[in-house]
Amino acid sequence: MKTIKKLVLAIIATLCIAPSLIAQNSLLYKVEGDNIKTSYVFGTMHMMPKEDFLLEEKVKNAFTASDLVVMELDMDDPSMQAEMMKYVMLGVEESLEDHMTPEEYKILDDYLTTKMGVGMAAFSKMKPFIISSTVMIAHLGQDMASFEATFLQMAAAEKKEVKGLETIEFQMSMFDEQSYEQQIDQVIEMLQKEGGMGTYFDEIVSAYTSQDIDVLYKVLNEFFEDDKAFKKKMLDDRNENWIPKIGENSKENSVFYAVGAGHLGGEKGVVSLLKASGYRVTPVE
Repeated sequence: MKTIKKLVLAIIATLCIAPSLIAQNSLLYKVEGDNIKTSYVFGTMHMMPKEDFLLEEKVKNAFTASDLVVMELDMDDPSMQAEMMKYVMLGVEESLEDHMTPEEYKILDDYLTTKMGVGMAAFSKMKPFIISSTVMIAHLGQDMASFEATFLQMAAAEKKEVKGLETIEFQMSMFDEQSYEQQIDQVIEMLQKEGGMGTYFDEIVSAYTSQDIDVLYKVLNEFFEDDKAFKKKMLDDRNENWIPKIGENSKENSVFYAVGAGHLGGEKGVVSLLKASGYRVTPVE
């Protein structure tokens, strides 16, 4: 049970909650304004193959030049793991198997057993978003990397404070916006797509590593095609909520913001919204 608990905590900590449409191919942006200190916004990928992981020198320089680090969550909060676990489990009388067909259960059970040696029985009392992230972790295997984990280590080494744009309660509540059946259907769709999970995930990794924000936006936008209302809550609404928080955090400190790269672009992406709010936003080439 301890092994499963550790896996669940790792899954949540690396969730890709994470879509973009801008001309420049860049993941790092300088943000300037009359009422703020010069800050930076960097687009992360929460989970990716270690072989594709690269922390460019310009990102390291921006990080070091900043006084404060702000991510989607305050990930160095010592109570974070305990808080996360509160939102993982289904109701007492509920089982995850109740929300899928026998065929779907077998597909997931076979995939997880083959990839991880742990079948669906281990996740029977957990919410579907755990399965979704587990499938991604199973695809990546042991050799995966995380920008958030890297930035936490850098912040500790440089004695920088870490804050979050959102609370754990808020992030976890977003998964309840979709029915459990819908969430399971999305996982099955990824697994059954031509080429399997690898094709979908590799498309995202390819777009990210080439810093091709247009392609990244297109891939993720297609994923939400059948549920535009959920896309609005997951992306657009959150982006809008972040803008005043960015302005507030950067009043007194130069801040390094690290958020999912999918939030950067599009008409309602962070870059466009910051510009619309009067800030000067330029890609760091």
